[in-house]
Amino acid sequence: MKRTLLSLLLLALVLVPVSARKYEVYGPQGGIAIKLCLPDGFNPQTDRCPMVILMHGIFSSKDYNPMPSIAKGLAAAGIASLRMDFNGHGKSEGRMQDMTIEKEIADAMAVWDYVRALPYVSEIGLLGHSQGGVIASMTAGRLALAGEAPSALLLIAPGSVIKEACQGGKFFNARFDPSDPPEYIVCWGMMRLGREYLLSTQTLDIYGTASAYKGPVLLQHGSRDSIVPMWCSEKYLETYGPSASLIVVEGENHTITRKRKTVVANTVAFFKEKL
Repeated sequence: MKRTLLSLLLLALVLVPVSARKYEVYGPQGGIAIKLCLPDGFNPQTDRCPMVILMHGIFSSKDYNPMPSIAKGLAAAGIASLRMDFNGHGKSEGRMQDMTIEKEIADAMAVWDYVRALPYVSEIGLLGHSQGGVIASMTAGRLALAGEAPSALLLIAPGSVIKEACQGGKFFNARFDPSDPPEYIVCWGMMRLGREYLLSTQTLDIYGTASAYKGPVLLQHGSRDSIVPMWCSEKYLETYGPSASLIVVEGENHTITRKRKTVVANTVAFFKEKL
């Protein structure tokens, strides 16, 4: 018995400091897992370079493509990146069931503050895929209103259709009453979305918030995307006006598995020019 108690005490002493050091950035649901990718040979003590914050989509993470491929491509071009796991995703704290767009924007803002404080970062760009595109666009808008907008913004298949999906009571394969959703719905048999997400997403001012950002924008959208319709990118293009352009990637799907090299090359070229 004494040995068991001693073992548990030692285990607690080992685990608590590790947990305390695990996260450098915190959002509304707790620690946000991040991963830095610096250019080869880059010395953060003496060198400076631009950095892009990469934001994944719903039910994804920083370690799922296209994020690692984009980070690698940017590094080869001399651009650093930081990819993050939103609350309830990947290795970040919190429950996915408690995730909302506002909480993800708060996560993105916390990461922005972290990156802005890094002494070796010269300029900052934002990139978002799917729901991460919505977060990146709204974050850029709010930063612009605060007088600290990113230098460039890139949206890949931005999933603004989430608003219409929640208003219509159908999110992926889950159906619900949009006026009175349950405590949570289950998508694909395992992913839980909570009532707060289902209600609050219905009233988002996605394009209105995004429109405050006036810097350069690149949109990329696969012609064979069966999850996020093309009209989402077209609406963003209309919202941003002359400062934005749209590349339709022929044959590409939503998960960026068919023409990933093309998407990465477009991404690198854009940020090399704008940052």
